[in-house]
Amino acid sequence: MPVALITGASRGIGAAAARRFVAAGYDLLLLSRSADALEALAEELRHGSGDPRPAGDPSPAVRRIETLALDLADPAAIAPGLAELLGRGLTPQTVINNAGAAYTGSLAEMPVERWQWLFQLNVTSVFQVSQAVLPALRAAGGGHLINVSSHAARQAFPDWGAYCASKAALASLSRCLAEEERPHGIRVSTLTLGAVNTPLWDSETVHSSFDRRAMLDPERAAEALLLLAQQPASQVVEDLTLMPAAGAL
Repeated sequence: MPVALITGASRGIGAAAARRFVAAGYDLLLLSRSADALEALAEELRHGSGDPRPAGDPSPAVRRIETLALDLADPAAIAPGLAELLGRGLTPQTVINNAGAAYTGSLAEMPVERWQWLFQLNVTSVFQVSQAVLPALRAAGGGHLINVSSHAARQAFPDWGAYCASKAALASLSRCLAEEERPHGIRVSTLTLGAVNTPLWDSETVHSSFDRRAMLDPERAAEALLLLAQQPASQVVEDLTLMPAAGAL
C-alpha cells in the first residue's frame, strides 16, 4: 500500500490532496497545526465520507491514516514531531510539502519577525521536513518529495515581495535537493501554482482584492499532485506549472 505524507493537510490544497490520495489507494501521514480540523478530516477519510472514487471502484474505503498536530512555525518542534510520526510504522514513498503562508505589505515596512516567520513556514520547514524523512526514504531505496510553490517565485508583485522571495528560495531548494538525492533514488518535484481559492486569502496577514472565482480550485491542485506522485520511478516531472485560465490575477 503506498503511503503519502502531507503537510498543511487540514484545509485547502492539503485537505483536497488527502481526499484524492485516499481515493487513489494511499495510506496517509497528515500534519497540520489544527488538531481538531485534522482529526475531523481523518475520521471522514477513514469512514469513506464524501468518497470521490468512481462508482464501482473496488478499492477499500478504509485506509490507515495517522495524524500529528505540529506547528511548522516552531523549528524546534519539527524533528521530534516527525520522528514520532514516522515511528508509528508507516514509511512514506511520497512527501508533499504543502504547508505555507503569505504576507502582504511593503518590504520597506515589513517587521523582521514577520519575514522570519514567513521564511520559516515557506522554506525552512520544508528543509526540516525533508531532512527528517530522507533517512527513511534512503533506507527504502527511494521516494519522492513534492514541494508546492507559486508562480510568484518567478515574478515580482508589489507588496508581495517577501512571499515572492520565499517561493523563489523554495524553488531553488527543490532543485538542489533533486541533485543531491538523485544518487539515492529520491526524486524531487515542484508544483508551481497560480492563485488557488483557499483559506490563505482569509488570513490576517493577507490583504487582496483578487477575484477568487477566477482562481484555481484546490481539487485541481490535488489532482496535479497525484499526477506527479504517480509517475513511474524511472522518470520525474521536475516542475509542473498550473495556472488559472485568466492568468496571473
